[in-house]
Amino acid sequence: MLLLWLVFFALAALTGLLPWGYASSKKYCVILVGDRPKLTSSSRLQTIDPREFPMQGTKKQRGFSLIELLIVVAIILIIASIAIPNLLRARINANETSAVGSIRAINSGMISYMSSFPTVGFPATLSALGGTNCAPPSPASACLIDTQLASGSKSGYNFTIVGVSGTPASTYQVIGAPAVANQTGVRYFCSFADSVVRASVTPIAACDYTTTPLQ
Repeated sequence: MLLLWLVFFALAALTGLLPWGYASSKKYCVILVGDRPKLTSSSRLQTIDPREFPMQGTKKQRGFSLIELLIVVAIILIIASIAIPNLLRARINANETSAVGSIRAINSGMISYMSSFPTVGFPATLSALGGTNCAPPSPASACLIDTQLASGSKSGYNFTIVGVSGTPASTYQVIGAPAVANQTGVRYFCSFADSVVRASVTPIAACDYTTTPLQ
């Protein structure tokens, strides 16, 4: 509500609804030529084009003073100081929500990959979960996640697979970190074979049971 009132006062000042704003207008005057209209032989009035005579008595227009302009600029700065942090916070929240969804998609892809290629186990790279050659899918191109996520970067977060070990591979860790800390995201996310998404406000080197599950 405060933001709406500030916008109203800024617009009112610019359009002249408030005392410190003046709307632009033009003043005109009528010039009487002679003391009476000139009659023609047919007793009809002779019209005179007013453009033949220069305008006189034009009143000087008043504009904004320096104080008025400073008031408007201050209002705009106040609005910006309120709106910009809110927009940044909304963007961070959207990126973090997308990152959680990506971690879950990778977990689902891992389970499907292991079921499809039991002799291989879990893949060691995200690119193996993705791929474009899907006829038929192969251990190097399983086509289980979208190509954007398989590239390792999506919606302001970078994703990596670590800790793959065993023959066939039976363990893995997936870690999601903000591409730019405190700008594209604040929290770090991870998961492993239990498929529970975990979160931390500090960088995650290894994902295990000590990392707090996402609430």
